[in-house]
Amino acid sequence: MILAIDTSAAVAVALLRDNDVVAERAEFAPRGHAELLSGFLDSVMADAGVTGADITDIVVGTGPAPFTGLRVGLVSARTLGFAWDVPVHGVCSLDALAAFHGGEVTVVADARRKEVYSATYRDGERLSGPQVSAPGDVDVLGDVVGRGALLYPEAFPHAQAGDPDPAWLGRVYAARRKAGVTDFPVEPMYLRRPDVHGVPGA
Repeated sequence: MILAIDTSAAVAVALLRDNDVVAERAEFAPRGHAELLSGFLDSVMADAGVTGADITDIVVGTGPAPFTGLRVGLVSARTLGFAWDVPVHGVCSLDALAAFHGGEVTVVADARRKEVYSATYRDGERLSGPQVSAPGDVDVLGDVVGRGALLYPEAFPHAQAGDPDPAWLGRVYAARRKAGVTDFPVEPMYLRRPDVHGVPGA
């Protein structure tokens, strides 16, 4: 059983058994990530009737995303992994959205400071990125998906809404593990320094 967590955009948790969702919770909230995540974890575990002893793997979204929200999910995943003595695996959050969409797609997330994070994919395989840039500097491939793209309709006029889904994080991890991948680093993709060290006046 996989517990999957992502706080790169929405605060979201999913429990999967054999790639099927057993329980999930998600809410887009710019603030209060820690409080929401704690409640969501309790809820999905209770809904599924499981305990930490039933979890075999924890998968967590590694961003890219702004510092504050992203670290909540990463710290929580590592803490639970230590407490339950189960392995923790990192997956790029944008990969989950691309896997859900399929085909040729550019995934775009809000990076604040009038910038976006982006990556391009074909059939779930990342071709470029992730990177941070001005919206107008993104080289678009196929459809454009992601909450960040909706903020800049002049750059992405036909963008579709979407946030990384932790269920798809779990599925991406499971597929890569089956294909022989063994390295899933749990390192955050900030792609730039934390906001607290930002450029004055930015």
